[in-house]
Amino acid sequence: MARKPNFIKKKKRKVHGAAFWDQEYTNPQHLKLSERESGDLAKFTRWVIRQKRGDILSVGYSAIDAGCGNGRNLIWLANEFDMKGVGVDISSAAIAQARRASHDLDIKYEVGSAGAPLPASDESQSLALDMMTSHFLTKAERQGLLDELWRTMMPGGFLFMKTFLRDEDRHTERLLQEFPGPEEGSYIHPVMGVPEHVYRESEIKDFLSEKFIIRQLYRSHRHKSKDGNGKRRTISIYAEKDY
Repeated sequence: MARKPNFIKKKKRKVHGAAFWDQEYTNPQHLKLSERESGDLAKFTRWVIRQKRGDILSVGYSAIDAGCGNGRNLIWLANEFDMKGVGVDISSAAIAQARRASHDLDIKYEVGSAGAPLPASDESQSLALDMMTSHFLTKAERQGLLDELWRTMMPGGFLFMKTFLRDEDRHTERLLQEFPGPEEGSYIHPVMGVPEHVYRESEIKDFLSEKFIIRQLYRSHRHKSKDGNGKRRTISIYAEKDY
């Protein structure tokens, strides 16, 4: 029998899904959960400003974050640009932390799945975030989230999506082989015990192009470096809702 690689040698999991995330936000054991804004989000906002589209980051405009965690990115957008925010996360512990950290900011949070209808009205959001969230959803739920983000975004608004990229990632291929999931391109996460989908670039382009105009793509390459052994490859997409 083939020896399993080191990255899957974990203690037997006792909790899955929302319970796993509640545990991690309460007493982290597997993940490093930051309270600082994502560097990728900051990079995205600088790109938006260079495109002379800083209007979507203005006072009175709102950002929606599907899978907001402890609210760190919405909090940063509120402090940096005076934006409002709407956050959804499956973890009640994460939402409780987000609410405590946002007590003086115009941000509303709700516990719920990113694959369900989002708590925002039509064309009310100038910015939408799907940062390492939708890959936990089923195919039908991923389509539902895309439809909901499009519905809630105003014309000319931007979607910032970051997710795992399958292309040229040997680590991902091992996971797909060792822990096959219920659909093509998915595996059962060896720690969280839930299905996780990994996109090929052509797949995610086709998926997003159904609703949005893709303006920019950034692919990570650290997975190829010596110190990046075991790193997952990611892709960041900047997409606009057409006028």
